[in-house]
Amino acid sequence: MSYLDNIRTFVRVYELGSMSAAGRDLRISPAVTSSRISQLEEHLSVRLFQRTTRSLTPTEQGKAFYGGASEILEAVENAEAQVVNITDNPKGSLYVAAPLGVGRRLIAPLVPGFLTEYPEVTIRLRLTDRKVDLTTEGLDLAFFLGQPEDSNLRIRKIADVTRILCASPAYIAARGNPASGEELLAGGHECLNLRFPGATDFQWLLKTPEGPKRFRVTGRCESDDGDVLTDWALAGNGIVMKPIFEVADHVRAGRLVEVAALTPPEPIQMACLFTHRRRQDPKTRLFMEYVIARISKSVRDSSIQAQLPR
Repeated sequence: MSYLDNIRTFVRVYELGSMSAAGRDLRISPAVTSSRISQLEEHLSVRLFQRTTRSLTPTEQGKAFYGGASEILEAVENAEAQVVNITDNPKGSLYVAAPLGVGRRLIAPLVPGFLTEYPEVTIRLRLTDRKVDLTTEGLDLAFFLGQPEDSNLRIRKIADVTRILCASPAYIAARGNPASGEELLAGGHECLNLRFPGATDFQWLLKTPEGPKRFRVTGRCESDDGDVLTDWALAGNGIVMKPIFEVADHVRAGRLVEVAALTPPEPIQMACLFTHRRRQDPKTRLFMEYVIARISKSVRDSSIQAQLPR
């Protein structure tokens, strides 16, 4: 096994904090992952991780080695990118993250077509509704909804996406259909909320005659999985705020009904996030352009919104 493979394995173990997670990410067995780390430790004559049955913690030597190891991989990737730019033949692994709804409905269906055009590229797609950190998680590209917190990263805006407040006919029959955000709060409605780490309350930004206004909403059901919220809404458990493309089929079919139509949600930005260095990588650039060209029209809400029943 090459020394570079051992370094690459070490970096993924360090970033993911787990031998098994790194093995799954690199498509190698836990035994191979452990063997590569052991070979590297033997070569360096140091312990890179403190291992117990329940935890894996980098040693001081491991922390120091990570910085140099990352630079080595970055240098190799940059060298490969220069060659690829000349040969126009992108290759290698591309680490992409996206929210569950966006990833399942928009990104994942495009991956097979991209790989057909670029057969030497491997896509490693991670779907999660939590906020991701590109640097610490070793991601090349992340699609997201909202505003990023890290201003040091590059942003490519895709579209402003219309959102909708909706609930099932059964919920409306039992609890009523609030016409506005004010009625929603006054009626004590059950709001289904997306939970992020560290969130202390939930606020929905709605359009009002006076301009955008934040409404602090509450409910007994919350989750870090947006699709779970949709399932709860379909089951009659409350009102949910969703990007229109995620629930348009349910609304057209009458399984969900728009509520608080006088004060609809403000649109939310859909964009992709990347570091300056990753933008120079041809496979990152090509995948980003490939996806944006195919989803920008579908997430622009005017065409979808016009088809929804009123």
